[in-house]
Amino acid sequence: MGILKRAIAKDASVVASAVDATDIVAEIERIHKTSAVVTAALGRLSIAACMMGYDLKNEKDTVTLRVKGGGPAGMLVAVADSHGNVKADVELPLNAKGKLDVGGAVGTDGTLSVVKDLGMKEPYVGVVPLVSGEIAEDVAQYFATSEQTPTVCGLGVLVNPDLTVNVAGGFLIEVLPFASDACIDTIENNLKNLPPVTTMMSQGMTPDQIALRLLDGLEPNLLDEGEVKYQCDCSRERTERVLKALGNTELSKLAEEGEPITVNCHFCGKEYKFTPDELQKLCSEEEE
Repeated sequence: MGILKRAIAKDASVVASAVDATDIVAEIERIHKTSAVVTAALGRLSIAACMMGYDLKNEKDTVTLRVKGGGPAGMLVAVADSHGNVKADVELPLNAKGKLDVGGAVGTDGTLSVVKDLGMKEPYVGVVPLVSGEIAEDVAQYFATSEQTPTVCGLGVLVNPDLTVNVAGGFLIEVLPFASDACIDTIENNLKNLPPVTTMMSQGMTPDQIALRLLDGLEPNLLDEGEVKYQCDCSRERTERVLKALGNTELSKLAEEGEPITVNCHFCGKEYKFTPDELQKLCSEEEE
């Protein structure tokens, strides 16, 4: 279980979020059996999605982050709900080369897309070119370009030699339009002396301490907190809907082969098995 804390400046012009997502990224590594550099890349994207999801207002709102940068890591996907719970997937495996060069693995010739499903007729979609492929800078670029919100993002994943996750976390500073120049100067000075996220966490700093440090000098107060986790919302019912989308012709062919089929969830690895009779029943339901 991870912990996310938010702090706000006294004049409410700046909000800072900080999250300990070690357990979330550890679950990503356990499920996907990722190499160290892919754990770092997918972990960073998931941490960003977690904080962005927690900012959503309505219970059923979701945000999906996709990065496709032309690198050997393929496409990375992270989906978060309004509680900051997140699930993630990587499209292709990666052969790591020693140093955790996330930008090299992700690539820079591509885009970061952000899809917000806010319960409207159509989801909001924002797409920006990748700046560095290091994820944090790309997320900040998205906020500046698509939401016109000056934002600073810090993300970090420290992987042990045995590929398990040591610490993982991140922060997000959102500056509102009415923030004063003095306020912005204070934040910039705070960032100049700020150690990397993984260093702060390795030294024992908690999310609330990090959030308050980001807003030091602005008389900050803790705004709220939440427990966040890796959570997949797949189900047999959803899997049935996916199979029905194949159409009766394809379903009938699968049923006539006389062998059970197994559908795997890409986000959590859970298996859903369907017998030929069950596939035929789905065909009948589709015809109704």
